[in-house]
Amino acid sequence: MTYPLSGVRILDLTRVLAGPLATMILGDLGANVLKIERPGVGDDTRGWGPPFDERGRSAYFLSVNRNKLSMAADLDSAADLQWLRTMVEGSDVVVDNYKRGTLEQRGIDPESLLRANPRLIWCTITGFGADSDRPGYDFVVQAESGWMAITGEAHGGPMKVGVALADVLAGKDAAIAILAALAARARGVDARGVDVNERRLFVSLVHSATAALVNVAQNSLVTGREASRWGNAHPNLVPYELFDALDRPIVIAVGSDAQFVACARALGLDALGADARYATNAGRLEHRAAVVGAIRERVRTQPASVWLRALEAAGVPCGVVKPVLEALREVSASPLTGVAPLAPAAVRRPPPLLDEHGTLVRARGWDAFSN
Repeated sequence: MTYPLSGVRILDLTRVLAGPLATMILGDLGANVLKIERPGVGDDTRGWGPPFDERGRSAYFLSVNRNKLSMAADLDSAADLQWLRTMVEGSDVVVDNYKRGTLEQRGIDPESLLRANPRLIWCTITGFGADSDRPGYDFVVQAESGWMAITGEAHGGPMKVGVALADVLAGKDAAIAILAALAARARGVDARGVDVNERRLFVSLVHSATAALVNVAQNSLVTGREASRWGNAHPNLVPYELFDALDRPIVIAVGSDAQFVACARALGLDALGADARYATNAGRLEHRAAVVGAIRERVRTQPASVWLRALEAAGVPCGVVKPVLEALREVSASPLTGVAPLAPAAVRRPPPLLDEHGTLVRARGWDAFSN
């Protein structure tokens, strides 16, 4: 089968999460992704466990490394460095997340290689920008990007998000930037004479995370006030939060005045829906405690299934709080390859063992993907 990126060659010089996720996304779309790893050790996440599967692969590594070949190469070996330069020359895209200067000190200079190859695209993922040597750890980025200041209970302490989401967003941003560069190249924008900087991409975790504040950032920019923690509530919408039903928590997410009226009726709170004070979202924000309090008292009287049926029938956005395994039962997911991507992407190869394809790649180069 052919896929959107069939035949595109991606040299993956990344490790941990953001970079491997970016290259996995490209691999899901059909690209030939060659993952270069340290001999004997490999990607850091190969040791991030338990849990490990029956072949000793960590769940963390498996989550972001499908659709790749793996080979080990030593950047302190002259022979391996020469081989790597040859592979770069045949690549469409190189993705790295090395500390600034690491590759250059070994004679692999992205700018020089880009000038020599007008078709090459090079994306570097950093923690705090191209000019910073700070290591990019998701937890630190969540702290410094404003996320932890707005996450957690209203009167509690700062809290990180339960997933390394700064890494995830940066990985997706990197994939988007690479796809844009590939699209530009396909239109002939990469003709000789084009500035190398247009093919030299930088993505940073802190920029991706700060940009992801979206409406929260805009609230503070417009008002000049710091954002607050709201727990499971919403700073701009009421009711838009978690409520405890008789058996398990549910969320109700009212996004319009009409939905509020429908919500009140579905819950048997007609008087609440008819109260002029709550007719607009601004009014409900002003009277947040009264509106939320009335709904909270009502919701706790019946099981979640009762309220979900009533709210869904009324067209009110709602859902039950599911644990991870329950949520995974509703998607295509595998202990080996993770959550399957949606079309036009596909799972074509399982995550590789360390240096699983080293002999083949050293013998055949990029042609190894034709096997």
